[in-house]
Parts: sequence; structure tokens; C-alpha cells
Amino acid sequence: MRLLLVEDEPQMAEALSQALTQFDIIVDHAPTLEIARYAVSEQVHDAIVLDRQLPDGDGISLLTYLRSINLSIPVIVLTALGSVPDRVTGLDMGADDYLAKPFAVEELLARVRALLRRPSAIAPLIATLGKLEFNLDSREARVDGVALDLPRRELLVLEALIRRQGRTVLRSALEEAVYGFDDEIQSNALDSHVSRLRKKLSDAGADVEVHGIRGVGYLLRCLP
Repeated sequence: MRLLLVEDEPQMAEALSQALTQFDIIVDHAPTLEIARYAVSEQVHDAIVLDRQLPDGDGISLLTYLRSINLSIPVIVLTALGSVPDRVTGLDMGADDYLAKPFAVEELLARVRALLRRPSAIAPLIATLGKLEFNLDSREARVDGVALDLPRRELLVLEALIRRQGRTVLRSALEEAVYGFDDEIQSNALDSHVSRLRKKLSDAGADVEVHGIRGVGYLLRCLP
């Protein structure tokens, strides 16, 4: 899961990022509206946690921006502006939930999970290649119906590759899919994730391979 945290208070942002990361959530942090707008245009997020009082304006304006570019992303407004009129305004503007400060991190996590459990009108999208199936909604990988036990980053690598199966995915695009904006990336970290993923797919008999193109990137294809 990838979440965009729009919060300008450094200590609050750091504490929330650390707490969310412990639950296998990749957190992209945006301290301003400008950076938040850039983030949603450059990366796919499963949810947004949005502060209202930001240095360059009211966070509620991001909801208007999301509608203007036809992006439907669950948004939890997180703010000290917790009066009834403030909550009504946020919900009427398109927020999915509203949590007033101070709050418990456990409650925020529960609300994020609840948002992502809401039924969709669209059937789950399943990407298939060889004997591999990948549920793009639940992010579950299976080979011949048997679930693959993949750590978070290997799962994110596989998702990025199967979304573009048969096409080369640049290293830079894979790194963006796997790491948050603020993550420090070791030079060979991505290659290590790919190597372990490649072995697990082979051991499971998926009939697919992760093919490396030196200096360019990787592609997921059926075995010849």
C-alpha cells in the first residue's frame, strides 16, 4: 500500500511516517499543497492523509484539484479544525473521512483500512501471465491458485512489472514504485529485490521470468 501524507509539521510527519511504515505502508510525505499536487500527478497512491492548515493554503483545496484531474483516491482529512462546521465542509468537499487532532495512530490506521475495504463498483482486476495471477486490488500474487509469500518490496516490484508485462520498465520507474520519496536507496537494492523475486517465481513454476536489460531496466515475460 502506498499513502500520501500531506502534513507540514515535521515532528508529526516523521512520527506518522514511522508508524505507518511499520504496517508495510510506503509513505510519500508532502509538506505543502504544491508538493502534494506534484506527488499525485507523478505517483499512484491508495489513500491520502491530508492536513488542512498548510503553509500555502487550506488542504481542502487538494480535493478540488483531485476532482479536476479525475482522480478518485480515498482521503482522510487530519486536522486541528475539528468543529462540526469544519467537518461538514471537509466532507461536503469530497473527503471520505475526517479525524481531528489530537488522535491515536491506531485509530488513523483503522480508518485507512476501513476506507480501503469499502466495496468497489468495479470487479477486482486480475492480471495474468503464464501461471501467474496478480490481483491488482488486493495485491495478492498466486501461481496455480497458490499464494506467493512475497515481502512488501518484492510484491511492489512484481506489481509494477505485471502492470507493464511484455514491456521494459525503466529502473527509475521501478524505484519510484518500490520506494517512498524520502527513502534512501542503496545502489544494488533494486537488483537484490528482483533477484529474490526471480527465484521465487521460478521455484513456484510460474512459467514467467524477470528479464534484465543491462543499464535500462526489467521486463516480465513468459518463458520461451
